[in-house]
Amino acid sequence: MSEQRVAVVTGASRGVGKGMAIALGEAGMTVYVTGRSSGGQGGASLCGEVLPGTIDETAEAVTRAGGRGIPVLCDHADDEQIQALFERVERDNGRLDILVNNATFLHENLIDAGGFWQKPLDMVRILDVGLRSAYVASYYAAPLMVRQQRGLIAFVSSFGANCYMHGPAYGAQKAGVDKLAADMAVDLEAHGVAAVSLWLGPQLTERTRVAGRLRADQYAELLAVAETPQFNGRIVEALSRDPQLASLSGKALITAELAERYGITDNGRLPPSYREQFGAPKEQHPARVV
Repeated sequence: MSEQRVAVVTGASRGVGKGMAIALGEAGMTVYVTGRSSGGQGGASLCGEVLPGTIDETAEAVTRAGGRGIPVLCDHADDEQIQALFERVERDNGRLDILVNNATFLHENLIDAGGFWQKPLDMVRILDVGLRSAYVASYYAAPLMVRQQRGLIAFVSSFGANCYMHGPAYGAQKAGVDKLAADMAVDLEAHGVAAVSLWLGPQLTERTRVAGRLRADQYAELLAVAETPQFNGRIVEALSRDPQLASLSGKALITAELAERYGITDNGRLPPSYREQFGAPKEQHPARVV
């Protein structure tokens, strides 16, 4: 069985998942990268523009960065495919150190103007791939981590959990993964495994570059100070090694603030926290009803 640390990053064909996977590769990890885009198939789109990127390209980039990238074609709307993914990780390595729940469904009309009833009903699929799928991935990842009495389950969230952002379906998904992290942390606390939700700032991705070009008046200022996904991946890796990780488990954490804690910069600068502009993560009530 492998002694090299092992991570799974879901939804890593492009964007946040790709950058995080590469950063974990820089730390020398074996990284399983999942998604539906492979060999030119299954590319996502935004406002009619097809977005580049495949799991094969990401896996190659992970390996070039110093890790071992393994592409796994996985539709996270299919529970059986998710189960097979983690069975493969266990079979290949006998361990799992980090799960990054990043896979989500983002409708190509996400940033269009209008009320939720004026947009495609299909927007609600983010609650299937993004919320439910994160629960399922964590369900199959947790036994591997519990057995080794260590591990980190991280959910990719945003300030949209706490303010209006891209409509109610998007906001519900982000608030939902915050709650998954909070409640999974309770179940996992006796087993040395942590669960956190990460509030990322604006990201420099293939998707946001299109959005910035099409909605310059709305996004240009934010993208000028946006974070790279690799920056957030380095934060995840540092978080996984934090001796005080248990004290952070269950919380929604702003990655720009974690970067200051760990002395991590993004190409030499520290991106801003948007706590004042968009609100702060809420503390869970300590009551527990079994």
